[in-house]
Amino acid sequence: MQTTKPTGVIIARFQTPSLHEGHLELIRQVKQKHNRVLIILGVSPVKGSRKNPLDYYTRERMIKQQFPEIIILPLSDQKSDTVWSRKLDELLSTNFPHETFVLYGSRDSFMGTYSGRYTTEALPPVKDYNATALREALSDKVFDTEEFRAGIIYNTYNLFPSVYATVDIALFRNNKQELLVGRKPNENNWRLPGGFSDPADESFEIAAARELREECGSMETSSLEYVASQRIDDWRYRSETNKIITTLFSADLLFGEPAPGDDLAALRWITVKDIPSLIEKQELTDTHIPLFQILVDKYTK
Repeated sequence: MQTTKPTGVIIARFQTPSLHEGHLELIRQVKQKHNRVLIILGVSPVKGSRKNPLDYYTRERMIKQQFPEIIILPLSDQKSDTVWSRKLDELLSTNFPHETFVLYGSRDSFMGTYSGRYTTEALPPVKDYNATALREALSDKVFDTEEFRAGIIYNTYNLFPSVYATVDIALFRNNKQELLVGRKPNENNWRLPGGFSDPADESFEIAAARELREECGSMETSSLEYVASQRIDDWRYRSETNKIITTLFSADLLFGEPAPGDDLAALRWITVKDIPSLIEKQELTDTHIPLFQILVDKYTK
């Protein structure tokens, strides 16, 4: 039997540490119009991101603390707005087959992309509450509570294991007989130039070109060529779940003279055929030894 009034459905994310006045007023307005209220929480496919730091269960409990009578359901984000609209309609009709619905949200929420069969209504904001600004204001605050520390542990354990992408560059001269290596401050061993890829890099090739320029100065080189990829046994991540995988590129020096920069204190040229003896003398960084061995196998035959 159909209810007299349609059910009010709030579509939101609630990615804040508490329900602010804008959230509370939104819920109050919908409750005044409807005897039954549902909240659909958007669930991002990316876990623990800056835009979506709180998982579904954390947000559900936050809302239930103040509104225990409200039913809360998750809805996964979709690449296609059409698919998302269909999934939303299916979620509502499957769980509540005899009800009709009015969907509520702010003007800048789902209103412009929803193409389903239910009525929508935009509610004006009570105040300009910016969830991103609220999260950023808390991003560097530390609280001396057990709950705060437990929350950090909870978040960390619920992240997907990560691979950190780095790039390393084998820069050659003299027909690939000599190889450029660098040494970091307060270290005695020599390594290949390189570093972590940046989210702003369009590709690993661009990341490698940037790292080479930052660590070795402005030079003219041939195009970077892919050599190999390799998991790095970095001591910082040896006991961690997360690991480093590097992409090794090579290029030839065409013009200019390398100069140490960024986090390199010195540069030197070594002879490729001498790499095995340098490894034996422990003059090369242990984490880069597999990369040096790849270069020896490729360029000394």
